This record gives sequence, C-alpha cells and structure tokens, in this order.
Amino acid sequence: MFNIWLGYPSMAEEIQVVKNTTTQHSVTLRVVLNAEEIKYFQDLIRRIPVADNVYQYAVKLASVTRPGTPMAHTWANNYLTWGAGPRASQYLVLGAKCHAAVNGKYSPDIEDVQAVATSILRHRIVLNYKAEAEGIKAEHIVAELLKLG
Repeated sequence: MFNIWLGYPSMAEEIQVVKNTTTQHSVTLRVVLNAEEIKYFQDLIRRIPVADNVYQYAVKLASVTRPGTPMAHTWANNYLTWGAGPRASQYLVLGAKCHAAVNGKYSPDIEDVQAVATSILRHRIVLNYKAEAEGIKAEHIVAELLKLG
C-alpha cells in the first residue's frame, strides 16, 4: 500500500543493530495487537464515510499520472512511462481514512488524500529516460500533481 522512505541509520544506531544481531542478544516480543483487534480496526477504517468530492479527487489524482490518456497531466506525458492504476485510487482513499482517523477526524478530506499521496504514488509510477536524465524524481512529479488542488 505504502512506500515508506527509510534512510540509513546513524553510526550509533547501526552499531547497535550489528551488536544485537551478531551476539547472543535476545529480545522479548510483546503483543501489541492480536489478529481479532487488527481485523476490528481494518473494519472500522472501511466504515468511515467519505464524501464524493474526496473519492473524485483520489481517482483524479491517480488518473492524471497515466501518460497518453485524456486526463494525463503534462508531467505524466513528459516524464512517465506508466502511471498509477486503480489500486492507487483505492489506497489513496483507505490511506486518507486512516490519516483522518489518527488525527481525530470522522471523515477524510482532500488534505488527508494529499498527506498520504507521495507514499502511495511514488512506487506506482514509472519514470521514463527523460525524467532520469533531467534528475526528476517520483516525489517531484507527485508534488507537481498535488498543486492541481
């Protein structure tokens, strides 16, 4: 669903990782959520209502990434070989619902879709040679598309 960018650990963090994984160090795992609780929260998120304009925005945002289609954004036509499919639209809505719920809102709005868009779209679009030659990254393209409003 998401492509979360993780950078390299700091020197101290990496030393700790190496120590913990190359010795007899043992970790006691603690259950945070059981399977029943996970299913409960998944169902809860799916029951959150969404306004039609938010559905429309999410689908439009995915659609404008598709080069050579009627809704394609100029950046998609110039810099992408392949755009995001319908699963991206689905995950934009589910991600927005989660973002809204975590932030105490009863229903997501366009800002919630925008908050999760980069993590959802960046690995669903395929850059072309021109983008790579010009140093254009997927994050740049998503940022440009988010300006559409």
